[in-house]
Amino acid sequence: MKIRRTVVNTLAFLTFSTMLMAAQMQMPASTPVTSKPAQASMTPETLTGTVSDSMCGAHHMETDKSESECTRECVKKGTKYALVVGKKVYTLDGHEAELDKLAGARATVKGSVMGEMVMVESVAAAKKSAK
Repeated sequence: MKIRRTVVNTLAFLTFSTMLMAAQMQMPASTPVTSKPAQASMTPETLTGTVSDSMCGAHHMETDKSESECTRECVKKGTKYALVVGKKVYTLDGHEAELDKLAGARATVKGSVMGEMVMVESVAAAKKSAK
């Protein structure tokens, strides 16, 4: 009787373990809580670049218009404002009125960066660098 109970318990344990392993293999991989993007979104960063739109980025398509006119046209058509920093283009979320005033100009944006998206906390015209 003891041997039978041991065998049944062992089979039950192995079946349960196999089911757990199969379920775990089907689950998507999760990122640890302390991943770099999560930390980046917690701390505001300051970025300086040119205010553009997410469709054109650094290269405006409307060649007969200025950068600021092209940016405003694209935003009116539904794209978001963007900040071009070097070769990287960050899509900006928030403070559209201030960004509209600085369209096509250099600006300093402070906000939470999550990948290529910035949740804007403040916008100001970039200070001219002394050469």
